[in-house]
Amino acid sequence: MNLSDPRNSDILVNINGRLLPRAEASVSVFDSVVQGGDAVWEGLRVYDGRIAELNGHLERLQDSAKALAFAAIPSSEQVRTAIFETLKANGMRDNTHIRLTLTRGEKVTSGMNPRFNQSGCTLIVLAEWKPPVYPDDGIRVITASTRRNTPQCLDSKIHHNNLLNNILAAIEANVAGADSAIMLDINGFVSETNDTNLFLVKDDFVLTPLADSCLPGLTRKMILDICQDENIPARERNLSLTEVYTADEVFTSGTMGEITPVLEADGRMIGDGNPGPVTIRLRRLHRAFAHENGTPLPF
Repeated sequence: MNLSDPRNSDILVNINGRLLPRAEASVSVFDSVVQGGDAVWEGLRVYDGRIAELNGHLERLQDSAKALAFAAIPSSEQVRTAIFETLKANGMRDNTHIRLTLTRGEKVTSGMNPRFNQSGCTLIVLAEWKPPVYPDDGIRVITASTRRNTPQCLDSKIHHNNLLNNILAAIEANVAGADSAIMLDINGFVSETNDTNLFLVKDDFVLTPLADSCLPGLTRKMILDICQDENIPARERNLSLTEVYTADEVFTSGTMGEITPVLEADGRMIGDGNPGPVTIRLRRLHRAFAHENGTPLPF
């Protein structure tokens, strides 16, 4: 899979308000994200001069930083300004993905204790020319042996950078020659994939796992809101792997991949092995919603 775009070789990256060429963009070796993955992040997408769910992403960034007791957190308005400045400097108005990272900041000495952080947060705005990472015609998935974190250990509602749990699942998918991996919770119910939320369709009813051991994604929320607006029956509940295998349709949702049909899970064909009508309809409605309802860029 090649995600490169030649324009990305010359992008400017925003680090604490400084716009730096890609080759010069870096943080200190004492930064908490280097020392312990101690950071929070958001993924945003730009559609035709609008950023989808910008307010929701900024609110979640603030909530995650607060949950981790970050100090001197930049305001949502400050983060918004940094995003707009980065996009304008790069001439980006469409087909762009933004990786927004807020770290606990630079430490005075190496170590994991937040007491060593005495200079405030580090804000990174990395915008790239990047289409959705998964193809519209669908993907294959396997089930990972690695389980999704339980809130008893690390609450998935904190959108943190400590992603080794998901990376281990992605390694399993890579070894199996699949595109992604379904992750189960500690009780054996479906949680999400290593990088997206998961939906099933059965008898025209849309189902998605409860957000107990998965991130309650903003694209996931969009899909549930669209279902309500379009009178498509939808529900959140515990789901088993058997229900995945026997579903009429399965699809994933996320900022990086948008709405992606799942054609095969653990060697079982989903439905007739093609993108289903509900998936196709929801993908069309989601793209229309994202294009029409995002926050307009001020340039």
